[in-house]
Amino acid sequence: MDQRILLIEDNPDITRVVQYELEQAGYRVLTAPDGVTGLTTARENSPDLVILDLGLPDFDGAEIARRLRKTSSVPIIILTAMDAVDRKVNLLEAGADDYMTKPFHPEELVARVKVQLRHQQHGEVISIGALEIHPQKRLCHYNGHEVRLSPKEFDLLTFLARQPGRVYSRQEIEREVWNGELPSNSNVVDVHMANMRAKLRDLDGYGIIRTVRGIGYALKTP
Repeated sequence: MDQRILLIEDNPDITRVVQYELEQAGYRVLTAPDGVTGLTTARENSPDLVILDLGLPDFDGAEIARRLRKTSSVPIIILTAMDAVDRKVNLLEAGADDYMTKPFHPEELVARVKVQLRHQQHGEVISIGALEIHPQKRLCHYNGHEVRLSPKEFDLLTFLARQPGRVYSRQEIEREVWNGELPSNSNVVDVHMANMRAKLRDLDGYGIIRTVRGIGYALKTP
């Protein structure tokens, strides 16, 4: 086994225990004591899975998860001392695939790591009616035909597809897909939506992207 696990955790005792258990299970373990180091390590080493502490000294773990998710579909397991249901929901919406509440048994964490890596090996597929998106392969099909999307169009469609039916404002889309870097009054989101609509329409995919006047956009559910 040569799968790499990135552990972003500022508590050296937890780091030591988790690293030992993962290495005993046959994984290579990279460690980072804070969010900035974790993001740099993830970018330079492309880990197969990230274990992320929520209470980091520089950034909230949910923010790190969001930043990781902008450029990677790597599985993310968050470690948190918070047990509130709404907080857990927020973590999943931020891009986490699973979470564990502290204190936890390292053996259970290893078991969850194995589950997530099995899912990753099979490859995530988002299916909504005739639309099929493969985030890891960065492929999109409609009615069995490939939809040739630009990188940003693919990111945008995948973002909408993870919660079909939910209406996202332009500001939410700009923040999540463009990292909030678009100038004010930009029409970039609208242009990308129009381009995606045209490409889907060429494959008889009419009305998949829904415009909600005065609010934003949503991916239509079947």
